[in-house]
Amino acid sequence: MQELRVLHVSSALSWRGGEQQVAYLVEELRLQGVPQWVLCAKDSEMEKWCRQAGVAFFTYQKWTSFNPLAGWRIRQACIATGATIVHTHDSHGHTYAVLAASLFGNQAPLVIHRRVDFPIGKGWLSKWKYNHPAVARFICISQVIYDMVAAGVKDPSILELVNSGIDLGKFGLDETGKGLQKSKAPGSILRKEFKVPDGRYIVANVAAIAPHKDYFTFVKTAEILIRERFPAWFFVIGADGGEEQAIRHFIRQKNLEEYFVFTGFRNDIPQILPEVDVLLFTSKTEGLGGAIFEAMACGVPIVATAAGGVPEIVVDGISSLLAPVGDAAILAGHVRQVLGEPGLKTKLADNAFKRLPQFSKKKMAREVMDVYKKCQVHFPSASK
Repeated sequence: MQELRVLHVSSALSWRGGEQQVAYLVEELRLQGVPQWVLCAKDSEMEKWCRQAGVAFFTYQKWTSFNPLAGWRIRQACIATGATIVHTHDSHGHTYAVLAASLFGNQAPLVIHRRVDFPIGKGWLSKWKYNHPAVARFICISQVIYDMVAAGVKDPSILELVNSGIDLGKFGLDETGKGLQKSKAPGSILRKEFKVPDGRYIVANVAAIAPHKDYFTFVKTAEILIRERFPAWFFVIGADGGEEQAIRHFIRQKNLEEYFVFTGFRNDIPQILPEVDVLLFTSKTEGLGGAIFEAMACGVPIVATAAGGVPEIVVDGISSLLAPVGDAAILAGHVRQVLGEPGLKTKLADNAFKRLPQFSKKKMAREVMDVYKKCQVHFPSASK
């Protein structure tokens, strides 16, 4: 069996949860001594991370989702590195890797990481790339995604379920799950920085302000509580994912500006999240939900929509309170219930915390390595 040599393909220009997962995987594989490289878009956040982290990388010029030149760059990178696995981490990367195999004869087997919970398209491109013979394995981050991909591929036996992971070390926790201790007690960074009045709860969502995160439902939920004079401020903690102005306009229309805080992107989540009284997670689609992992690590109770893989992380009534997608009334009732019953708040947070070892980045990387080994068995000599 050939030495494992991995080329990761990431096409995103920005940095979100999927890119963080790539970084976690690269870090863990590096600790295991696995030779690896990243192919990413020029001037992307991933390129910046690779430079800072000392990770070898190649770039390409991103200009379209169907980009033969990106496929050629994959072929060039495989020749230069002798990569024995091409691991793609998003839809465009998947397309590029299939083009590399079809147009330029790239022989390295493909591992396709699928992180989004919407059905495979019915068009010719989707059918072609999801059933291409170069695809050795699909990695699905939740059972919901697994089932969706299974419905669109001819050979479901090449599907693997590997949950995303969290860096527990960032939260002062043991990555192995042994001797876990809860994150440190809440500070007052948010309260001081944004001058939150005494006696007000902080209800927050930690996610990019993007359409699938459904911040409109977040605002509607807040509106119900505000109209009831519930003592809370509502924090939007995340970068603009294309909908910030629309959400701000929606809040202005309702004359609720004084109750909302937009923090922008924060790189101090482990320090500020323990201050949050409830994570209000309102996504309408969600592969798994990285912010939920972070809330679990910080002992923050979770109220969320039962979108995508969320019910696979936390259990309704035991480690969270869940509501149907878009149901602001039920979400508001859950927030009211959690903050009105200290015993419930403690129970949900404690039970969620106990589930954390199932989602460590070390476990994720170990399971990805198992997938690579299966590919090497079935494609023992595919490299150059």
